[in-house]
Amino acid sequence: MNPAQHAAPHLRVRDIHKRFGHFTALGGVSLDTDKGELVCLLGPSGCGKTTLLRCIAGLEQQDSGSLHIGQRDISLLPPQARGYGILFQSYALFPNLTVEQNIAYGLAGSGREQVRNRVAEMLELVGLAGSEKKFPSQLSGGQQQRVALARALAPAPSLLLLDEPMSALDARVREHLCTELRQLQKRLGITTLMVTHNQDEAMLMADRIAVMNQGRVEQYGTPQEIYRQPATPFVAEFVGQGNWLPFESRERGLAQVGALSLRLSEQAGPAQRGRLFCRPEAVAINPADAQDNRFRAQVREITFLGNRCRMSFELEQLPGHALLAELDPESMPRLGSPDIWVALPPRSLQVFA
Repeated sequence: MNPAQHAAPHLRVRDIHKRFGHFTALGGVSLDTDKGELVCLLGPSGCGKTTLLRCIAGLEQQDSGSLHIGQRDISLLPPQARGYGILFQSYALFPNLTVEQNIAYGLAGSGREQVRNRVAEMLELVGLAGSEKKFPSQLSGGQQQRVALARALAPAPSLLLLDEPMSALDARVREHLCTELRQLQKRLGITTLMVTHNQDEAMLMADRIAVMNQGRVEQYGTPQEIYRQPATPFVAEFVGQGNWLPFESRERGLAQVGALSLRLSEQAGPAQRGRLFCRPEAVAINPADAQDNRFRAQVREITFLGNRCRMSFELEQLPGHALLAELDPESMPRLGSPDIWVALPPRSLQVFA
């Protein structure tokens, strides 16, 4: 657990509403971000995550609700008075200014020597020492994003806002820069709120994730909680892969799915009808004879994904209903024929009403 979680939150968002005409972009969003924490706003396009970030930044005015950084109420303050740094996906560097001049842009009012020292410090921090006199066009995409980050950090803000900062980069550069940014954020201890639609990015970087859908936060928790105990069907479907099995009735710890009776754990949830959810990696392949929820199955397709394989299969007693399992490539030779046994461990089955 983050030690800061015992202290007062650094950023407090309370019941934020925002409408654009008849469209509700934010329908009462509340969340706390602790000092030094990196929180990701994760969700599909149009879910409200960028609108929330823009309200916090003062680039949009919320219709109602309050925003605090520490003890300061920033709800109605202009952007320049809120004390944050912001990094956009487009970098937003001035093409006619040098790297040094871009970073110094937010230091207006400081002495010349102070600015020069701060720029040098920021370039050292982001690994671009010696690039002061270059222009943005002379830098790669990853280097331009580092300059934009240095500019956001130069005024020593108490809050860093990141709006899809890696989306314009290719996959290899993105992963490398994500790791670098996370290490830098930890070292500086700066509270950070990051918008992304990329779940891998959120899982890699975040202390906590707020999964958003249709202007609301569906779940707010650690990456492990979001993945292992999704609070709603939307979170279960949006984050990672999953199997769904509709059940019609339930009694004495068993759920009836077509011709199958599936044993559930005591923590599975109280619903008497609904859907069972199971992650592909929880499916056991060729398990021991005595294992619960063990059924014959037929392999339909196997997809090689590098460090793992994804297998599509159907249960003999539930034909036409494709399910997924994930296994390591070394397990493939042990599958033998397309006819196999699988088990859906009770502890891995989550119930949604």
